[in-house]
Amino acid sequence: MALPTRVKIVEVAPRDGLQNEKTFVPTEVKIELIDRLSAAGFANIEAASFVSPKWVPQMADGAEVMAGIARRPGTIYSVLTPNMKGLEGALAARADEVVIFGAASEAFSQKNINCSIAESIARFEPVAQAAKAAGVRLRGSISCALGCPYQGEVPIEAVVDVVRRYMALGCDEVDVADTIGVGTPRRVREVMSAVTQVIDPARVSGHFHDTYGQSLANILASLEAGIGIFHASASGLGGCPYAKGATGNVATEDVLYMLRGLDIETGVDFDAVVDTGQWISACLQRAGGSRAGNAVAAKRAA
Repeated sequence: MALPTRVKIVEVAPRDGLQNEKTFVPTEVKIELIDRLSAAGFANIEAASFVSPKWVPQMADGAEVMAGIARRPGTIYSVLTPNMKGLEGALAARADEVVIFGAASEAFSQKNINCSIAESIARFEPVAQAAKAAGVRLRGSISCALGCPYQGEVPIEAVVDVVRRYMALGCDEVDVADTIGVGTPRRVREVMSAVTQVIDPARVSGHFHDTYGQSLANILASLEAGIGIFHASASGLGGCPYAKGATGNVATEDVLYMLRGLDIETGVDFDAVVDTGQWISACLQRAGGSRAGNAVAAKRAA
């Protein structure tokens, strides 16, 4: 199959990237991060999470962040909403898209939210209905689509089943997420091929963690399966809480560098993302997590 000529990158650093930081990142830093990413030209930025601060204290300032950002026309600002309270916060904050999240692994679902996959998705019904009634985009994320820290392998049918359930809720887009980064290209191709039998590939995104260094290869496999939306995090921000010492999200700079080499358009300014990745890493007092970003920064400094 011919590769897509244009790809949408969903930049997740402000939410997925920062949510596991132990030290609270100041609200003004989060706002500046989003503003820098907006200026770089991203079509979609995951900006905040309206979850209980008890569970995710780093995201407690979601309303302030959403109120403080300079919104770029044409950019979708997404927020995570696990329940009706979260949705109410998201609507009050004028989110363009709300994200619901379930798992393809029964063991993960039971261990994390103490209910089955079917029960977890049933809980999203009122959220989905209210989001649709408010005219807000709805995205469904599928955790552990390529492997689970508790049960190991996840059947492809289980992933397809969650896709069907999300479609029934009215999801505009569905994320196939490799939460612990165990996927390899052949398995990714198999999962994406099965998923796109039941949903238009244009509505499917790939969310890959780089735990075993497979993310770029998995994105290429997804491109070959007709997928044209990918999640990435500036400077590779975001650890993986289920794999000790593991890296988290694939670095946006690395994805952009690869896509540029494939002549695939993104509409994103690569150099601006390199600058942003280096800046946020310095704010967090650590080295940059993108190989491409660090290489460009070193070359500039030489």
